[in-house]
Amino acid sequence: MAKKQKLEHSELAGEFTEDGVTVLVDIFRAAGSNEDWTMEVVTQAEDLIRWEEPFATDREAFDEFLAVVERDGIRSFLDDEEPSVH
Repeated sequence: MAKKQKLEHSELAGEFTEDGVTVLVDIFRAAGSNEDWTMEVVTQAEDLIRWEEPFATDREAFDEFLAVVERDGIRSFLDDEEPSVH
């Protein structure tokens, strides 16, 4: 059985809320490495959106997330147009 790779998570990773919608922004790379950063966004419905291209820095990844929110709105990460009630 293969060992699960340990990950280093960026200090920029965490929950992000706008317009009543909260998503989890996860920015990570292999622990102890100088590899590029991977970014994923997890919605409240547990949908996973992963960027295909890695980022040279965690700041570049987070800035890309912010640019998407600014350009398309946070609801662009949701499958449906209507917010769900929890």
